[in-house]
Amino acid sequence: MAEMLLPASQQRRVKAMTAAADSAGRAAVPLLLCALLAPGGAYVLDDSDGLGREFDGIGGVSGGGATSRLLVNYPEPYRSQILDFLFKPNFGASLHILKVEIGGDGQTTDGTEPSHMHYALDENYFRGYEWWLMKEAKKRNPNITLIGLPWSFPGWLGKGFNWPYVNLQLTAYYVVTWIVGAKRYHDLDIDYIGIWNERPYNVNYIKVLRKMLNYQGLQQVKIIASDSLWESISASMLLDAELLKAIDVIGAHYPGTHTVKDAQLTGKKLWSSEDFSTLNSDTGAGCWGRILNQNYINGYMTSTIAWNLVASYYEQLPYGRCGLMTAQEPWSGHYVVESPVWVSAHTTQFTQPGWYYLKTVGHLEKGGSYVALTDGLGNLTIIIETMSHKHSKCIRPFLPYFNVSQQFATFILKGSFSKIPELQVWYTKLGKSSERFLFKQLDSLWLLDSIGNFTLELQEDELFTLTTLTTGRKGSYPLPPKSQPFPSTYKDDFDVDYPFFSEAPNFADQTGVFEYFTNTEDPGEHRFTLRQVLNQRPITWAADASNTITIIGDYDWTNLTIKCDVYIETPDTGGVFIAGRVNKGGVLIRSARGIFFWIFANGSYRVTGDLAGWIIYALGHVEVTAKKWYTLTLTIRGGFASGMLNDKSLWTDIPVNFPKNGWAAIGTHSFEFAQFDNFYVEATS
Repeated sequence: MAEMLLPASQQRRVKAMTAAADSAGRAAVPLLLCALLAPGGAYVLDDSDGLGREFDGIGGVSGGGATSRLLVNYPEPYRSQILDFLFKPNFGASLHILKVEIGGDGQTTDGTEPSHMHYALDENYFRGYEWWLMKEAKKRNPNITLIGLPWSFPGWLGKGFNWPYVNLQLTAYYVVTWIVGAKRYHDLDIDYIGIWNERPYNVNYIKVLRKMLNYQGLQQVKIIASDSLWESISASMLLDAELLKAIDVIGAHYPGTHTVKDAQLTGKKLWSSEDFSTLNSDTGAGCWGRILNQNYINGYMTSTIAWNLVASYYEQLPYGRCGLMTAQEPWSGHYVVESPVWVSAHTTQFTQPGWYYLKTVGHLEKGGSYVALTDGLGNLTIIIETMSHKHSKCIRPFLPYFNVSQQFATFILKGSFSKIPELQVWYTKLGKSSERFLFKQLDSLWLLDSIGNFTLELQEDELFTLTTLTTGRKGSYPLPPKSQPFPSTYKDDFDVDYPFFSEAPNFADQTGVFEYFTNTEDPGEHRFTLRQVLNQRPITWAADASNTITIIGDYDWTNLTIKCDVYIETPDTGGVFIAGRVNKGGVLIRSARGIFFWIFANGSYRVTGDLAGWIIYALGHVEVTAKKWYTLTLTIRGGFASGMLNDKSLWTDIPVNFPKNGWAAIGTHSFEFAQFDNFYVEATS
């Protein structure tokens, strides 16, 4: 008879009782019989009748809104430590999949990511940080699966329309160049490609994309569609044999662990290609633990991918801290390995893509679920979760009520697993700090040759992994530096000749794209600048503002001075601004309030209380033209603001009572070229 396994706090008591019984010359069996006779369910794990679906892995999304923006600016060794916790096998989250945004220059939740082709004749495969991130992931796990998906597209593809399907060949060419560029410039093999995130798909475009991939010798690159809901794409595939052949995986977002009949009838792999999107508290970890099991049990989904990989963007942007871990302070080096990392490890460290689910998986009698997977070579991994309704709600969709209660669960190993002698045991308990354990290894579970059974006592909000694999590890590093606010004094002269990344540290583009620029016309003070490089609106995914804007700093800043040299490139209609107390970003950027100080090439200035320019505090004429450098200074103290042009006062003590705090920012009046240099901000109490 097998040893009964209890949660760690109770296991010590059972061990003590067992030791006492042994020392008295009595067997420990009666203690175990009590547990086995207690009420609960029995669950058979058997491969005699074949196996279930092939497991494709667990992953995370970088992008879909510039969600890894701050990560690249972390100093070493902290940046490498964060990457290890995400990607290093048998260490932390140990992810099998990395899905990245194919930058399209548009706002896609928490910011914009630059395209590799801002314009039709422009190609640059070193913009942004997704190339770097994919290489770092591959460095740690050479077998990691790489996926690319567009959210927005550069404006030239739309030919005046906010639509990527105006010219199917052109859009397919654009996507294929990204795949080819990944290989040519970074030696990255892209495994899967998507269509258009959570937006309408075009049947003919999917067919054109498949043909172009094949023509370019990229037959191995598989297509996922449609990264939205199951129903429409599944029905289309069943009615169109060519489309059915072109698509390899049906990907749905936030499916609530369920699929639809049509999706199953296609015979294709079914993935939850974006899920989670929940605060990375223990409740978020409970959400993640529940869906990792039940996406397969309820919906036959063989992969689940979390949005987002790492919360590495300003927390006050939409969906703050909705990453598997948190790394939002490159200026301090502080990061937090959140509980979803260790919930991931319960599955990722003890499975691999290419394993198979057993057919014998399902729900526990008194709430919770269990799955089991095998590599077909004798290894077995069992993952059991008992997440309660209250502590496992995901941000979406609505979760119908269910009950989880204390129970005993007996697992009966049959088929090729009946002779397994030993299982390693890993345990997580979410909730109260006094009872909380994260990915704790317990003593092994020994099974007698004659009876491949074991019984667990299960309580709410627990995870168990029982496995034949002995490679699991709870990786660790010395604690990172303590959390610190953004520096109260910050400056950047952008004097970087050959930047490793195209964006300046800590600036977070919200509309438009701001890149390092070498100004060959000015070999002097302004040779190296930060330039806004879009002069046309992208094909949007979200509600991009009509202006371009990049934010920086501490959201709690109230009293501050912002100073920056600015250069308008567009005569007559061009304009630029500096701003403070900017209170919104991401998909809400259009409605951002703050104090915005504008100058225009037509010889005017304006002070507004919002980015859109509807709330006007002051306006007037000033000697400003295009193609000339000016220095703007904005000072905000309490309920008043003042501004200077070239160190001369232009307007003073304008009442500004709202908002009370927010980021600093720079930007342009429209999608237009402009340059910025010698940025400086100082915040005071």
